[in-house]
Amino acid sequence: MRIEAQTGSLEKTAADAVVVNVFQDVAPLGGATGAVDRALGGGIMAAVDSGDFKGKVGECMLFYSGGKVAAPRVLLVGIGKQEAFTLDCVRRAAAAAAKKAQELGLKHIASVVHGAGAGQLDPVKATSAVVEGTLLGTYRFDDYKSGHPPRPALEQLTLVELDDQKVDLIRTGVRMGEAIAAGVNRARDLVNQPPNFLTPTAFAEAAQAVVAGRPSLRLTIIDRDEMQRLGMGALLGVAQGSVEPPKLIVLDYGPQAEAPVVLVGKGITFDTGGISIKPAMRMELMKGDMAGGAAVLGAMQAVADLALPLRVVGIIAATENMPSGNAIKPADVLKAMNGKTIEIISTDAEGRLVLADALGYAQTLTPRPQAMVDLATLTGAVFMALGRGAAGLFSNNDMLAERLAAAGERSYERVWRLPLYREYRDVLDSDVADLKNSAGVSPAPAGASVGAIFIQEFVDAGIPWAHLDVASMTYHTAPTALGPQGATGYGVRLLVELLQEWEPFGEE
Repeated sequence: MRIEAQTGSLEKTAADAVVVNVFQDVAPLGGATGAVDRALGGGIMAAVDSGDFKGKVGECMLFYSGGKVAAPRVLLVGIGKQEAFTLDCVRRAAAAAAKKAQELGLKHIASVVHGAGAGQLDPVKATSAVVEGTLLGTYRFDDYKSGHPPRPALEQLTLVELDDQKVDLIRTGVRMGEAIAAGVNRARDLVNQPPNFLTPTAFAEAAQAVVAGRPSLRLTIIDRDEMQRLGMGALLGVAQGSVEPPKLIVLDYGPQAEAPVVLVGKGITFDTGGISIKPAMRMELMKGDMAGGAAVLGAMQAVADLALPLRVVGIIAATENMPSGNAIKPADVLKAMNGKTIEIISTDAEGRLVLADALGYAQTLTPRPQAMVDLATLTGAVFMALGRGAAGLFSNNDMLAERLAAAGERSYERVWRLPLYREYRDVLDSDVADLKNSAGVSPAPAGASVGAIFIQEFVDAGIPWAHLDVASMTYHTAPTALGPQGATGYGVRLLVELLQEWEPFGEE
């Protein structure tokens, strides 16, 4: 989609439709909405006064202009209550308008920047949110559909601003929104891929595609032989049941002399559960068990496109978890890269195993990481605790946890902190190894915390670290405000927001 900003008045802008907004229960109409309403002879205000249009976030109503404005259609979208107005209201309103335009088969819409006027939002951030909402709301994944004519796609969005001094800010916001949305949709594409197409090798090739044309990104792909040399027994243990070779994908951005912020993603491209096999019902959703890794790749793409002024390293541990004659078994013992031994209780608790070695590798970077954040579809327990409202956040550092929580509120990819109590570690005591990979009971009490505290065993206590259990946030079985059924791309906007506001620890 082509997105541009221009100076002018919306009622004089040529497009298939112009998009204006109203707050819920707020009158009179001002700004561009008021100007378009006057041109239409008060039709918008009449719809509001009659109660036919409430102004709820994402509510849409179509008007035909009859030549009274340059565009043949006026699309009215609600942006909610003024006292509760946020950037997420902007995203949802823009997505609703774009989806409606796409349903109508329109090619070009022109819009105000929702929130940059009476909403009193920063114009760069508001513009970014409009662009994000438009690109996320119109996302489709139909790579494998055949025999159907292509559905019409929205081709152009023009953002119109009367104040010439704001237009450069809006153009900056356009570039920001495009970079962020492209990263989210990259992650969505990967999660939506069938697992016979997105193998660990294909995941590495996707990383190569991201790096191509982005000289600020450096890529290293670590294969099985190198993993053996490094002593990554936990990751290799998970991988040994599959014919697909594992890959540790490392993307490095920014000055190599700087201590990096490290993002680590679980990249299980299909999870059968291994010998501890999952029920057949809904197992097809386990193609999305690499969503944490997809979010890391999408975030690294956005970081490069935004040219953020810091060093960021993204690490993705990619493998399948399959049952076979070569697969690990309950009661096996694996040795992780940091030397700790792990008794396998459940082969379906594999995500924490691959993260153990990915985090171990991260801690060998030079200079030493200033912080590490891992993302993983780790437990069903986090869904029982938080539903689809937030990802579970676990951290050994209050400042990092606070930054992630604040970034989650701003991006509306929310997180909620859960505990890492010492008692949770006790259930992982093993008679034959340093620790077990699972408590071995079902349902496991505090299962999300137990999974996180396992991962913490492989993190140097001197490095600020956070674990995000995103299992309930990465795939929706029904359409949402910002996209269709399927992958959400959760985590990309959260990580980019965190990194855009990043300050070295001790400098706040």
